[in-house]
Amino acid sequence: MSRAGVAGHGDTTVLGDSVIRPTRSGFYLGRVDVRTDLGDHVNPELTDSPPHHPIVLADQAQRAANIQLRIADAITTYAGSMPFVYIHIVVFAVWMLFIESSPWPTLTLIVSLEAIFLSTFVMIGQNRQAAFQQAKADHDFNEQELELKTNTELTRAIHVLTTELHRRLVEEPGQHSAGAEAQQAIAP
Repeated sequence: MSRAGVAGHGDTTVLGDSVIRPTRSGFYLGRVDVRTDLGDHVNPELTDSPPHHPIVLADQAQRAANIQLRIADAITTYAGSMPFVYIHIVVFAVWMLFIESSPWPTLTLIVSLEAIFLSTFVMIGQNRQAAFQQAKADHDFNEQELELKTNTELTRAIHVLTTELHRRLVEEPGQHSAGAEAQQAIAP
């Protein structure tokens, strides 16, 4: 499989130049060492990056699986780079100096059309980012609620145990013999 595709090897998934594999504490995202890429079999050697949030991994997998999202990502990434700016400076300068003596009407039309399309790609990216943030917030909320519930249950169990220890050690200090416990068990 090509490096741009998605390949699964057991529990490890390769997405482009990255690899995702489960760990005991979540998921791990690292880089594939292309020196170990042997045809269709990729043997990923991972870097020492921390594990990523499950929502991040799901978003990356979704983007890698959808060709439209990959195209939008590529255009947005390129349009937000300095080479994009440099190319436009050169093209517009050549156009204004050498191609047309009065470039403003045509240049205005082209720049306006380009702005319309680029703003659409920016909006696509912003919508995806908003959906990603909402999914992450929902996941974090669920995890925090589960942790709160677990902590509440643990606190209640500790309270019950502390109350029982207090009752046995402080309130009934002389009744710890076997005979006293047997009398309590028999008494109605």
